[in-house]
This record gives sequence, structure tokens and C-alpha cells, in this order.
Amino acid sequence: MEIHHPVTDAEITACFATISELRPHLNFDEFLPQVRRQEQHGYRLVAVREGGAITSVAGYRITEFLIWGKFLYVDDLVTAASHRKKGQAAALLSWIIAHARETGCNNVQLDSGFTLHPAHRLYHSMGFHLACHHFKNDLQPS
Repeated sequence: MEIHHPVTDAEITACFATISELRPHLNFDEFLPQVRRQEQHGYRLVAVREGGAITSVAGYRITEFLIWGKFLYVDDLVTAASHRKKGQAAALLSWIIAHARETGCNNVQLDSGFTLHPAHRLYHSMGFHLACHHFKNDLQPS
């Protein structure tokens, strides 16, 4: 298992099949341009490669808020269905936590859907706790 930052266009597009399991609304042709736009705001991908295939992917950014100081936010975290329960998500989260420490972050944060109970068990086992409710207002065109 190799954990690395995909940086070339080919490396980033190789992440699409795995990340689209979490984000099925994504379009292959729009994926690379969107990642490149998000990179302009600090977004980075980190991936697990096993046997030449991308099997687990996380997207994150390091940012700073008045309430939390400098922190690493995990936007996306997914392991391909065919590779789950093999420790890849835990290895990726361990890498993310170490990276947050190395870059001077105070904490690591992520949001998770209410029904993703296997993921919640992993997060709790790795020291994450419920810190707040995240509210959202989907703006309707006026």
C-alpha cells in the first residue's frame, strides 16, 4: 500500500473511479477541471495505490477559522467498495492526522452523512468526536 499526493493530470483522473463511489454526481470530463479549481483554494488529493490501482482517496484542505484556528478539513474520504475493511481508510486517516500535525494544525475535522455508521465507527476509533451540527441552506434561484 502506497500513500501519495496525485499531482499530474493522469494521477488525478486515476482517482475518479474511486471518488465517484462517494460523489456519484461527478462527471468524468468535469472532474479534473474541478479539482484544479479547488486546488487554487488549497484543496489536495491524497490516495492509496495498491497493485497499481487507486483504491482509497481523500480530498482535504488546510485552512484557518477564528473559532478553531488552523486545521485540516477532510472534504472527501472513500475506499472503493472492493477494497473496504482492509485498513486503507484507517491508514489514510492516520496519514492525514500526521500531516495535520506536521503542518501545525490544531485539529482535523470532517463531516459525515448520518447513515454512514461504519465510517462513524472508524472515526470514533481514531479519536474523532461529534463537535457540532452542520446546517446547510440550499439556495433556490430568486
